Amino acid sequence: MNKVLQWAIIVSLGGFLFGFDTAVISGAEQAIQSVWGLSTEMHGLAMGMALYGTLVGAIFGGIPSNKYGRRTTLFWIALLFLVSAVGSAIAPEVYSFMAFRFIGGLAVGASSVTAPVYISEISQANNRGKLGATFQLNLVFGILMAYVSNYIISEIGPAEAWRWMMGVEAFPAIAFALLVRKLPRSPRWLVNKHSAEDEALEILQIINPGTAQEEMSAIKKSISEAEKSSGLKVKFLSKRYRFPIMLAFFIAFFNQLSGINSVIYYAPRIFSDAGLGEETALFSTIGIGIVNLVFTLIGMYLIDRSGRKKLMLIGSIGYIISLFFVGRAFLTGETEGIIVPVLLFVFIAAHAIGQGAVIWVFISEIFPNKVRAYGMSLGSSSHWVFAALITTLFPLVAQAPSIGPAKIFFFFCIMMVLQLLFVIFIMPETKDITLEEMEKKILK
Repeated sequence: MNKVLQWAIIVSLGGFLFGFDTAVISGAEQAIQSVWGLSTEMHGLAMGMALYGTLVGAIFGGIPSNKYGRRTTLFWIALLFLVSAVGSAIAPEVYSFMAFRFIGGLAVGASSVTAPVYISEISQANNRGKLGATFQLNLVFGILMAYVSNYIISEIGPAEAWRWMMGVEAFPAIAFALLVRKLPRSPRWLVNKHSAEDEALEILQIINPGTAQEEMSAIKKSISEAEKSSGLKVKFLSKRYRFPIMLAFFIAFFNQLSGINSVIYYAPRIFSDAGLGEETALFSTIGIGIVNLVFTLIGMYLIDRSGRKKLMLIGSIGYIISLFFVGRAFLTGETEGIIVPVLLFVFIAAHAIGQGAVIWVFISEIFPNKVRAYGMSLGSSSHWVFAALITTLFPLVAQAPSIGPAKIFFFFCIMMVLQLLFVIFIMPETKDITLEEMEKKILK
């Protein structure tokens, strides 16, 4: 295994923790509501608290990533995951539970900024999509492992099983903290922040000896040209970066307006509403995790071959079809049997091969070296604003007599029609283009 792939796999363990932390609550959320007697409003707040932390982590994650480096930031992210896992497992009441879930959210948000940026900065143009997709692959593997872990723990039936569900995340968090220390620093960060050209060149020669000098020259030129533009404080929000900012915002916006987090967080509840028994509903979430993993692998294989835009087109069409028929099933009451699980599996497949495979890679590619961490922070925080809102509101809206699940899924379907138009008419293709060439294409 070459060095670059090893580095990408280590960093993508942040994606595993991201996915695990996001999905593990699905197995515990109903028990938590029952144990502490939470109202619907308080329950929604408790479930959404990690996402509020994620939002804060995403907004500010670019700051330590830029100041202290990608590697150092990833190490502290691992420690935040560890504190959150242990704290959530031993929380005596809902308020301390929400505080520790908020800490876990900080780690998720910061990892969604820092990990994709690091991977994009150590990758060659022809494999950047594949290596970037290792983050998403581990994310969905983390989701699957959370579902499997929840099912196994529920079957074993220890006292207060939900606490064990929350606590097992401590083990991969420790592993991540140990492994991340073995990573080199990002060569582009070294040149940008420390002018450490010798160390950066050594890393570029490991990545690709044949193009190391050429890449070093391109990086220096990119940073030099950026420094000649407007002052640093206003640079990122200037007209110069309007187009990549718009691209990052809309791909993040549509990612969450597909309803993906509603399905990931509330899958057992949705299956129960569709008529499945509690145990069958919990087991069915493992199917979601498996489908997610398989189609993420397919997306990972295709992203550098077919390109980001084609995968987004395929995913958008899959979203529209599956969401429409899920909404129709709830509208007509024809939810018995396997119809809703199968349609949600199609939905997850569409997400995995499209938005899931593309979003973090795409956002990490479209911003110049000088502002990449800030751009990633903007895209990630936009993503998590809508994730937090939808996750908090979903149980309230789904139970409202005048709305219900049918109208919710139809709404998500309409949003995906808009995404399809965005992909067709606005989204550029980014495959096989170096980060420095991308800067010229996006900012022209």
